[in-house]
Amino acid sequence: MNNLRIGKICEKYGVSYLENEPLSQYTSFRIGGPCPFLIKPASAEALCDIVKAFDSENIPFRVMGRGSNLLISDKGVRFPVILISSEMSRITVNEDRVICEAGASLTSLCKTAEQNCLSGLEFAYGIPGSVGGAVYMNAGAYGGEIKDVFESCTYVDEHGNMNVLTADKADLSYRHSFFSGKPYIITEMTVKLHKTDNKAEITAKMQELMNKRREKQPLEYPSAGSTFKRPEGDFAGRLIEAAGLRGFSVGGAAVSEKHCGFVINKNNATFEDTKKLIETIKEKVRETSGRELACEVIIWE
Repeated sequence: MNNLRIGKICEKYGVSYLENEPLSQYTSFRIGGPCPFLIKPASAEALCDIVKAFDSENIPFRVMGRGSNLLISDKGVRFPVILISSEMSRITVNEDRVICEAGASLTSLCKTAEQNCLSGLEFAYGIPGSVGGAVYMNAGAYGGEIKDVFESCTYVDEHGNMNVLTADKADLSYRHSFFSGKPYIITEMTVKLHKTDNKAEITAKMQELMNKRREKQPLEYPSAGSTFKRPEGDFAGRLIEAAGLRGFSVGGAAVSEKHCGFVINKNNATFEDTKKLIETIKEKVRETSGRELACEVIIWE
């Protein structure tokens, strides 16, 4: 990989970047080694320029948002990483629709909806991810999911071309979307909500769900949220507890005692600690219940 060439591409299009940047500070697990270039486009147009240049020169890269569903090797990654960050987080309201760039947090999107008396996103308040990640994973909680409010989004394909995707083509289902496994970068989402005169009702619902999160989830520790997908007809946390793993640890990584569905960084956990704990959980659950847990967390190594 030609590091000098990557730097010159970024400079050509006025895109800021950092060299040999540790990724641990960009993930909710607080785990991850350096990447050679962390690239931070400030607009969809700049992103298109970078992707087109990388495509034409066969430069591989990876993409991350708020890092709330990522476990990254302590050795880091060999490729440049494009960060969809707060520099792409503009939010605009048009009657009952909210248009939001992919780098914005879900929480900020929910707060904007609340301030404009728009209901429908209360379920997402407190989900620790970006708007782009929420579309990619069809994020959901407490009986709601992005699918319920999604109208359309824009994305950049692997050749740097901008595209529009509408709800009927989005293929949104449990932790899945049209984007799953594809090298596309979501840049913006439009949601359709419900106008109401009762802002207090929206606020109360958001606060109720946030209180539930604080009560039932280990928010005081770094984690990537729910570590495993919900198995059909059951709950990962119940299966993990039934396997006798509440509080079980490997190095600094542990199964949360508050919610067994969360693997937490309890005490300066390494990548290997966390990866080994995830594999141990899968093995023990398989042995005790015959069920196969699918990891929800994306692993870079």
